[in-house]
Amino acid sequence: MPLDYNALANTIDSLTHGETDEIALMATVACEVHHADDRFDWTGFYRVVAPELLKIGPYQGGHGCLVIPFSRGVCGAAARTGACQLVPDVEAFPGHIACATSTRSELVIPVRDGDGRLIGVFDIDSDRPDAFTQQDATQLGRILTSVFAR
Repeated sequence: MPLDYNALANTIDSLTHGETDEIALMATVACEVHHADDRFDWTGFYRVVAPELLKIGPYQGGHGCLVIPFSRGVCGAAARTGACQLVPDVEAFPGHIACATSTRSELVIPVRDGDGRLIGVFDIDSDRPDAFTQQDATQLGRILTSVFAR
């Protein structure tokens, strides 16, 4: 059954209404998205903590990489370019960082605050190849904008 993004957006909106703390928002979004679809094996945030540097934030799933420079991996590419990264085969992505050997595909979406400042990236890994669609990227991007760019 396809993921009901409208229901997911409504649930996240009701849970985060009035909250302004970025970490609390990230934790709630990561949890709700992770449990919304069995394609999602690892779901979480990498936060911008210094120029050109991401550190792990709230997530669901196994251990993630602790630090990712903007110059490396799918998360780094999303942060560096400001563009969503929809990767059907992580092995074919130049410079992919294998935080988990089971990951086969990945979706990473830049996250901006209300001022348009990059605050992090939202990373979803799947142990299935080609697990994500453009609709996933678009709908999750919409949810992230509604939560973080208030």
